[in-house]
Amino acid sequence: MDTSHPRAAEPDVARRAIRKVAWRLVPFVALMFFINYLDRTAIGFAAPNGMNDDLALSAAQFGFASGVFFVGYILLEVPSNLALHRFGARRWLARIMVTWGIVALLFTWVQNFEQLVVLRFLLGVAEAGFFPGAILFLSLWVPAAHRGRILMLFYLAQPLTTVIGAPLAGALIQQHGMFFGLEGWRFMFFGVAIPAIVIGVIAWFYLKDKPADAGWLAADEKEWLTAALAKESAATAASQKHVSARFAFRSGRVWMLSFIYFGFIYGLYALAFFLPTIINGFQEQTGATFDVFQKGLITAIPYVPAAIAMYFWSRDASRRGLRTWHIVVPALVGAVSIPLALFAGSPALTIAVITLTAMAIFAALPNFWTLPTKFLTGAAAAAGVALINTIGNLAGFSAPYVTGAVHDWTGGYEVPMFIVGAVMLVSAILMIVLARRTTSARAATPEPAEVEEPAR
Repeated sequence: MDTSHPRAAEPDVARRAIRKVAWRLVPFVALMFFINYLDRTAIGFAAPNGMNDDLALSAAQFGFASGVFFVGYILLEVPSNLALHRFGARRWLARIMVTWGIVALLFTWVQNFEQLVVLRFLLGVAEAGFFPGAILFLSLWVPAAHRGRILMLFYLAQPLTTVIGAPLAGALIQQHGMFFGLEGWRFMFFGVAIPAIVIGVIAWFYLKDKPADAGWLAADEKEWLTAALAKESAATAASQKHVSARFAFRSGRVWMLSFIYFGFIYGLYALAFFLPTIINGFQEQTGATFDVFQKGLITAIPYVPAAIAMYFWSRDASRRGLRTWHIVVPALVGAVSIPLALFAGSPALTIAVITLTAMAIFAALPNFWTLPTKFLTGAAAAAGVALINTIGNLAGFSAPYVTGAVHDWTGGYEVPMFIVGAVMLVSAILMIVLARRTTSARAATPEPAEVEEPAR
């Protein structure tokens, strides 16, 4: 499939409609994602700043508690996205957000490892379906030609969560004993949970399920969006001849994309949960002392370039049309750079290499998420996106647990980081295989394919 799309040929109504969607919906849904990612990764900020000591956690216990979130998340991911497809994104995304906000608030009073594990599991149950639901929601508002740019703007919330969230978490942790006598890490959990409940309530009234319901679109803009999306959906359904959820589970392309995504998420969460701990090691290495806020700023360093790389890489994919190398190259860079950080020799060089890894991972993800909805529609799209995210998030459980357990076993991060690099290398290989299979299928049948062979 030729995914290039010359923008100059578009009517003025198309540009106006897409611009309004980008300004009206994307920032709000990105804010929801910002809070979502901050709440699920807050444990990474709490761990080296009092929580592990107060709860007497080993590295393996911390890794298990971090990862058990994804057990509940995975169990309900597909059912939740199918419920969103049935009941509408406005109601379902708002419900998810308020529910996870309530559970996140309970972390303020956790007392031991067992309670921590239970709450992390329940947080996963509460959050299940949010991310694939947000991806599906935005995909239902814009035609495929514009989807990469819209998803990139949405995905900017993830690196910015660390850029803004890490110093914010550090500032909250520094308020030790100043509010209700809470330890700093407990007050941090309290401070990041409340916004989820508030924004969840606002989402109920702010979001709309489809362009036809949007009072902020002009009549011609509604008509163009509705017609373009309906035409695209009908073409996809006709080419695949299946739009049921069962089709998504039987699709080899969906499963291949699931395993590719697994590699990226494995690298992402290995960094997210253990980067604060690695920064603590810098203090021993250099003899310097950082306060909690400074640690937050250092943690944020890799994610500013990552956000910039994401923007320009996605912009290039949007201009050229998505090519296989837009995903393969970042996977290879991540595979090499993660183990390379072990040999950096200094904190500054280590952060530089980790920054390269973050840039690679985030450059690939928005482009990756344009692929499933190019060959899935209806309930199949809801199930397929959720299934890919479910398999990918198995890495969310395994990455922190394996990293922590192997660290306890070997006494260092060398072997765990080589494992991360190997998993990302597999993602690059699988993406090449998928592209070749797609090219072969396209040569044999006129059906559209979701990726294009790299330009020669």
